Amino acid sequence: MSAASSLLTEDQFLCSICLDVFTDPVTIPCGHNFCKTCITQHWDINVPYKCPNCKEVFNMRPKLQVNNFISEMAAQFRQSAQQKASSSSSEQQVSKPGEVSKPGEVPCDDCTGTKLKALKSCLVCLASYCETHLEPHLTKSGLKRHQLIDPVENLEGRMCTKHDKLLELFCKTDQMCVCMLCSISDHQGHSVVPLKEEYEGKKGELGKTYTEIHQMIQKRQLKIEEMRLSVELSKKDADREIAAGVQVFSALKESVERSQAELIDTIKEKQRETEKQAEGFIKELEQEISELEKRSSEVEQLSQSEDHLHLLQSFPSLKNTAPPTKDWTGVSVPPPVYEETMVRALSQLEETLSKQMKKLPKMKRVQQYAVDVTLDPDTAHPKLILSDDGKQVKHGDVKKKLPANPERFDYCVCVLSKQIFSSGRFYYEVQVKEKTEWDLGVVRESINRKGSITASPQDGYWRIGLRNKNEYYALTDPPVRLSLKCQPEKVGVFVDFEEGLVSFYDVDAAALIYSFTGCCFTQKLYPFFCPCLNNDGKNSAPLIISLVS
Repeated sequence: MSAASSLLTEDQFLCSICLDVFTDPVTIPCGHNFCKTCITQHWDINVPYKCPNCKEVFNMRPKLQVNNFISEMAAQFRQSAQQKASSSSSEQQVSKPGEVSKPGEVPCDDCTGTKLKALKSCLVCLASYCETHLEPHLTKSGLKRHQLIDPVENLEGRMCTKHDKLLELFCKTDQMCVCMLCSISDHQGHSVVPLKEEYEGKKGELGKTYTEIHQMIQKRQLKIEEMRLSVELSKKDADREIAAGVQVFSALKESVERSQAELIDTIKEKQRETEKQAEGFIKELEQEISELEKRSSEVEQLSQSEDHLHLLQSFPSLKNTAPPTKDWTGVSVPPPVYEETMVRALSQLEETLSKQMKKLPKMKRVQQYAVDVTLDPDTAHPKLILSDDGKQVKHGDVKKKLPANPERFDYCVCVLSKQIFSSGRFYYEVQVKEKTEWDLGVVRESINRKGSITASPQDGYWRIGLRNKNEYYALTDPPVRLSLKCQPEKVGVFVDFEEGLVSFYDVDAAALIYSFTGCCFTQKLYPFFCPCLNNDGKNSAPLIISLVS
């Protein structure tokens, strides 16, 4: 018998259902053999009764006949296989090929003694094998059908605890792994797919998720760089402002100190003049007192004379020669009035302060954020004429044939810049000289560009404009009439994203025209230009984007 079994191949002893060596083999009427348990469970869940191999249908459940010959041959083959495995294991103990399993690595289940590192795990055998013990799965046709994976521990966890079958299916309805019997019993009618199919799908989702996460990381890294750049620019701005502030306040301090010194000198000079005047009066009074005291002495001496003749003869001379004196009744030395001096000093200081305030670099402060702006012909209304350098725009009377792309204005005679801004501050200047009507400002990226447009800050437009030669408006809803001292020939537009600010300046007068404050910029912004209609040549002058000096 052993000689006969050695002539048989392994495939002849494998059950076509479990793909393993027969256990209690039985024969069905069509002549095919199966493990008794395999064919019994197969027919328990599959009606009508078919042969798994030839698909022959039986009207009644066939009676199973034990195949003693196959049973004996399978036992002989199993014993031979065990002997070969034992011999191979013994040889391994002598030669010990492969790497010894280390902590954290999956060991070979067939190694005795020193466990070698497993190369693969078999989901059919529920065992892991080293290079030597994996050999049968790579060479024998029956074992080649087994599913090999990278070595894993706890292969029992891959078996259905209810049916002791391999978890080879996935129930999409219940989102769980199931065996073949589960799919027919507990999950009948559910959406069940092979584990590999669901694995590929989930792997694809993971790849997509990985890409999305990576993109989110990149966006956040860019945002970090943007914030760092913003902080760096802010620091430079702060340094510039500090330097400008120190310069201005140093000038003011010098002016105050100079005014204070001038005030003190003026007060002291007045005090000196008062003292000099008083000293003159006092000297004159003291001179008169001296003369009067001399006269008093002469009068006293004559009055004490007992010589009648002498007194009478001297009296007329003494009376007629009285020293000249001044009437001091209305003479005084009033204290100087310093209030006028103080007021004049403060007035001069106020004038100096006002001059320093005018010298503050308002325009320079915003002009340092100047950007290069050019007009985008793809957004221009067909009646607008743009210069070749993209710096000038005016209204023409002829409507050009241009592509009706989504970016183009088709009703309002407007045009946007090529540049778009999303953060920080920027500034540009536009010459409006000799124009009777115009609009300037910035607009949100998503504004409607087709048909009649409602253009207010709520709609994403922050603009000012000129109408009827001298009527200026902030184009809000409703518009706000602006009162300007003079007509600007060049308008500066300044935007601060963080402050939510859009300001317009008369460049030549260095004066603020109007500011939109508290703006909420949730999108990128485009500089906006509208030269308005030609009006039979009355408004033919172009809007010109100027070089900021």
